[in-house]
Amino acid sequence: MIPPSYLGQFREPEGYLDFARFGPPSHAVVSTTARLLEQASLAGPSTVDTLMREEQRVKAAVARLCATDTDHVVLTPNTSTGLFQAALGLTGTVMYSVGEFPSNTYPWVRAGLPSVRLPAGPVTADVVRSALTPAVTALSVSAVDFRTGYRADLAALREAVGDRLLIVDGIQGFGVVDEPWDVADVLVVGGQKWLRGGWSTGFVVLSDRALERLTPTLSGWTGAVDAGLFDNSVHAAAPDAASWSITNLSPIASAAFAQALELVELAGVPALESRIAEHVGELGEIVRSCGGVVESLGGSGIFTFSIPGVSSSLVGTALADEGVTATVRPEHVRLSPHASTTVATLERVRTALRSLVPKPAVSGALSALIPTVNSLAAALGPGTEVVLHDLSRLPNSIVAIAGALTGREVDGPMTDLLLGLVRRGTTQDLTDYETYAPDGRAIRSSTVFVRDSAGVAVGCLCVNRLAEHSVSEPVESFPQDVDTLQRVLVEKAIADVGVPVPLMKKVHKSQVVRVLDEAGFFLIRDSVDHLAGVLDVTRYTIYNYLNEVRDSSA
Repeated sequence: MIPPSYLGQFREPEGYLDFARFGPPSHAVVSTTARLLEQASLAGPSTVDTLMREEQRVKAAVARLCATDTDHVVLTPNTSTGLFQAALGLTGTVMYSVGEFPSNTYPWVRAGLPSVRLPAGPVTADVVRSALTPAVTALSVSAVDFRTGYRADLAALREAVGDRLLIVDGIQGFGVVDEPWDVADVLVVGGQKWLRGGWSTGFVVLSDRALERLTPTLSGWTGAVDAGLFDNSVHAAAPDAASWSITNLSPIASAAFAQALELVELAGVPALESRIAEHVGELGEIVRSCGGVVESLGGSGIFTFSIPGVSSSLVGTALADEGVTATVRPEHVRLSPHASTTVATLERVRTALRSLVPKPAVSGALSALIPTVNSLAAALGPGTEVVLHDLSRLPNSIVAIAGALTGREVDGPMTDLLLGLVRRGTTQDLTDYETYAPDGRAIRSSTVFVRDSAGVAVGCLCVNRLAEHSVSEPVESFPQDVDTLQRVLVEKAIADVGVPVPLMKKVHKSQVVRVLDEAGFFLIRDSVDHLAGVLDVTRYTIYNYLNEVRDSSA
């Protein structure tokens, strides 16, 4: 369970799904940065010394999360700097994949190191073993692949390389996936993505083996023994991770980063990983329901997909039109949710992808009736509405409408009464029954089901006309959109059960599900998510109730 105090720290806009590129910082990070900048603007005798103590605070947070101590931690402004430090200090041959993010390829090339380059694709223990040579002294790998979300088996890679150095770029996973980070000899992490610490934040954790074998080539005055002693000489490099320090980082960035890491500790990495995995699973369901293909290789918060026959640029445009922030590449679209991602954000993805799915053609039995809708309404005269529904398009079943008694349009939903009849398979014609329009006027209605050659109902033709008297008991409602239809059905079901939602026990919520199932509520896409939000339970709880209800009535 993630504490509300953690979730309440974030305010990214609805639709933001690009944490693998940048994680919007928390209120705490923003307010800390502002507060310390203000403090720096009023600098006094102790200001600098006070601000510099933030470095120890952030190192301590890193050490706790990595199960190490601060002597093995050094701060760095980004991942690239840490990897360049490793490259310039390494002797021998380095192994890496050509498919790595550039920050994990350029350092080895620029340092002029001999290399064994693995082909693009998952870096597995078997792939590494097959390419190892006696000259290889280090393997560099991303814990999570930036393109596919593939999660490397760090423990297996540790075993595969043996006593060689294992250098891990952890920026795409640290803080949100539970990995054995201690198997890495060099763990390099930037803080601007999943850790949500802002730019110019990061760290390196070095093992004893790394400290022994890597030369601290870029070691400045802050990485020297007696760094505060200015005696006109250059001191030896420090014996611990501090030897990788070139100069002081911004103490304001350090304080902000400390806030970000402490928030991770507050929520707990397993809880964050679980919540993100749940969101990824929901995205998978959404993409598949819209005809998409999930391409992620699994295990992380990075989710990639494509839609056959639709270019990724068109998918990206549809997402952007719905306010969804994603990374769009020629081969696929990448989404990356965080623990703070909302159901409403996921629903924006569903809406965007649905807009790309071609609507089914109106069946032949119904298409012949479409031209008659207007002429029938004209023949019946003013105060009449004629509606044709296609049952294959539920819930947005209206394919033709003439008249304005109920204010609906083509692609609008059917009424709650008709939806319930369809769900129960009671497709018998209804003639001359009383109901009322959305504005309260009395209506007399008739519904005739249209059937195919096998006698199966494929649609219905409805005629609504104004009545001359008021209606004592409303029979159905005429929602103008699916959201209204969902709300009406849920409100009726809760009223049926007769217990306010805050006071409901399991038996009451299960009864709500039973009533809604009989009403055809679950024929509507996304109905489970909508009801889960109303009843304050998980979508999986709704599915469990639904299974119990259907099993008991089977």
